[in-house]
Amino acid sequence: MFRIILIVSSLASFSLLPWILVKAWISPLPNTVQKQVDKAVKYGFEGVVVYVDQAGKNSKSYTSGWHNKEAKIPAKPDALYKIASISKLYDAVAVTKLVSSGKLSLDKTLADYLPELKGKIENIEKITLRLLIQHRSGIPNFTDAPNFWAEPTSTYEESLALIEGKSAKFKPGKKYDYCNTNYLLINKIMDDVLGYPNFKFIQKEILNPLNLKNTFSSVSKVNIDNVMSGYHVGYPNDLKTNDYGMHATAKDVATFMRALNTGTIFKNNEQEIYTSIYKLEHDGWVPGYQSFAKYYKKIDTVVIYFYSTTDPKLLNWNLSQIINKKIYRIIKKSINEG
Repeated sequence: MFRIILIVSSLASFSLLPWILVKAWISPLPNTVQKQVDKAVKYGFEGVVVYVDQAGKNSKSYTSGWHNKEAKIPAKPDALYKIASISKLYDAVAVTKLVSSGKLSLDKTLADYLPELKGKIENIEKITLRLLIQHRSGIPNFTDAPNFWAEPTSTYEESLALIEGKSAKFKPGKKYDYCNTNYLLINKIMDDVLGYPNFKFIQKEILNPLNLKNTFSSVSKVNIDNVMSGYHVGYPNDLKTNDYGMHATAKDVATFMRALNTGTIFKNNEQEIYTSIYKLEHDGWVPGYQSFAKYYKKIDTVVIYFYSTTDPKLLNWNLSQIINKKIYRIIKKSINEG
């Protein structure tokens, strides 16, 4: 009887899942990464780029679908892509270097760095730079504002206005809550301390030493034809001209990720500082673009996944997670068999 109940319960739970997720999950594991990438396009992604950097071997790129669907241009391995929140890794490294040099302190508060926010953000006397980096500030997330992605803000002031005067979600340090406002404020703090846009510091201290010539601060700094088209289900237009921050090729992101995880990006005590405050991999999402920067320590392999289709219900987000895990299994299997 228990087995029957278990089977019925399992079938019932499957019936509640979107069939495309079930299909992707139960489908046989392809024997190559390319076949899995091609499957991703069959599942509904307009374009996919996967970059694999396995230690001791030549890196490989895999593409499928479109770079530009309207122009019928196939997906390109060297396309520029909106990396969204993966940029937080670069921000955290920049903060680390500024802390190491004494220009910033992890224990100073928002009240110290941005006193003009008193009365606008709750608990600023208790929210330290450390808590901002770690998403433990309790500040409301400005991108959670109603219909934000339909009409996203374009300036620091506009973004901050969406949460000014709102109650804190919790007391500083008591919980973790992923929040884009934290990094909006971190970027402002870095700009103020440096006296110039912090991306110039990122270029000098991170990009140039790693010879990353295909990483840019915004869409305004690139040739738009080099940007992979992005599509959002229910929205008819290509989203590549929208400015959502940093753009980079998969290869550039992979090079950065290896340097971050092996520690070669750091000097002196910087690695110790960084590992005490932030993580070593990240995902990103903006309308039209899903990105994943992963380092698999057990197989010493960096994998960058770019998907150029999103949807309001995040079905494609869940689908891409399934595909990512399968690609990892394929890579791991090839290593074990090789």
